[in-house]
Amino acid sequence: MNGKLYGVGLGPGDPSLMTLRAVEAIAEADVVAYHSARHGRSIARSIAAKHLRADHVEEPLVYPLTTETTDHPGGYRGAMEEFYAEAAARLAVHLDAGRTVAVLAEGDPLFYGSYMHMHKRLADRYETEVIPGVTSVSAAAARLGTPLAEGEEVLTILPGTLPEEELTARLASTDSAVVMKLGRTFPSVRRALEGAGRLADARYVERATMEGERLAALADVDPESVPYFSVAVLPSRVDVERPTAGEGACGEVVVVGTGPAGPLWLTPETRGALAAADDLVGYTTYLDRVPTRPGQRRHGSDNRVEAERAEFALQLALRGRRVAVVSGGDPGIFAMATAVLEAACEEAYAHVPVRVLPGVTAAHAAAARAGAPLGHDFATISLSDRLKPWEVIAERLRAAASADLVLALYNPGSRSRTWQVGKARDLLLEHRAPDTPVVVARDVGGSGERVRVVRLGELDPAEVDMRTVLLVGSSQTRAVRRGDGGDGEEVVWTPRRYPEA
Repeated sequence: MNGKLYGVGLGPGDPSLMTLRAVEAIAEADVVAYHSARHGRSIARSIAAKHLRADHVEEPLVYPLTTETTDHPGGYRGAMEEFYAEAAARLAVHLDAGRTVAVLAEGDPLFYGSYMHMHKRLADRYETEVIPGVTSVSAAAARLGTPLAEGEEVLTILPGTLPEEELTARLASTDSAVVMKLGRTFPSVRRALEGAGRLADARYVERATMEGERLAALADVDPESVPYFSVAVLPSRVDVERPTAGEGACGEVVVVGTGPAGPLWLTPETRGALAAADDLVGYTTYLDRVPTRPGQRRHGSDNRVEAERAEFALQLALRGRRVAVVSGGDPGIFAMATAVLEAACEEAYAHVPVRVLPGVTAAHAAAARAGAPLGHDFATISLSDRLKPWEVIAERLRAAASADLVLALYNPGSRSRTWQVGKARDLLLEHRAPDTPVVVARDVGGSGERVRVVRLGELDPAEVDMRTVLLVGSSQTRAVRRGDGGDGEEVVWTPRRYPEA
């Protein structure tokens, strides 16, 4: 009869944090295995030392390398794969002989631990039990005495070995976070926290619950002093007192684009700016897309008061508030960035910091749904004559159409504007063939999404409203039904090469 395999979680370091089941499993084992570096010392063994007996067979699994280079033909990964295969084979000999094997693991066996490499190679062949342990994440939070995540907050756990740009994006977009595997990665982790605007909130925990434990503000830590057994922590933001800019100091205004619909369309940078804001200002429909956060103030208003909304946001910033002005799509395309910057250039607000963060535009979202109609030169025109005369719109439509540009038409119609689409269609038919593909995209990304491809001569103004964007093809734009017999989905694309090229 084969023996049994145990993956034994030992907790974060303090032997008193081992579970009763972990102690029982070690007592039941004939063989105790543990990983160690080439110096032979094993943290896992030291945690469990008082539970080891003289009759235990010990199997030290000594790593061939840690972070240094290797001449192995498969490089670092190849050397480690070979080591894990050999270690699993050694343990299999004991299991085949009917011996029970306990593999010791710091923290939890299946959480960034070496045991998992044994588990993947052995668990399908032998009876196996994994005994969970207190993770370093839980230990760090306990030692800091602060919640990691509360309510609907999202906790993100990241390895410090990720590329710095990826770390920055993820840290900017999450509520709270723990970054593991510091050591030599600490400088890039620190830069990522700073780039994400989270450095001031970050805490540092070294050897939680172990001898030599250290807690500090991460910004104050010397990179040369950071060992591998340390973590960076961004605790919960709930009930945290947000420091203001100070008496007489100025806050800032960040104009953000939420994309055409909900959270799937937000960029990590925008998520971070929304989370960090003291106040959210915007059209109520767009504010409703942003999760409610404790401590934030929301100032919703009608869609037709852009100038007043911009000035209100700047006034809040003058009082030291961090303000996010929420816009749909991209804030710089027929949206709030222009209104904010126009007001910000007035003398009273000239010293208020203003940033604009991009978002996915309605045109780009619609184009992606249809295929690639914007694959060549295109022009973007608003059909709304509320802020410019129809004569100007008509002149620009003629110019773009005669230049054979694909057209992205915003604000094509509303309850009070019902004739512009028909006028635009008739004007474009002077320059385009009636069978020119037109993408009619409504509420892309939303619950009422509907994307259709019609021909310019058949475009019905009655099917177009204020939540619709139109993409009118050029002479080169193609619409093709794919699939067996040409009865599949119709896709639209504009070639990047003109025939003369």
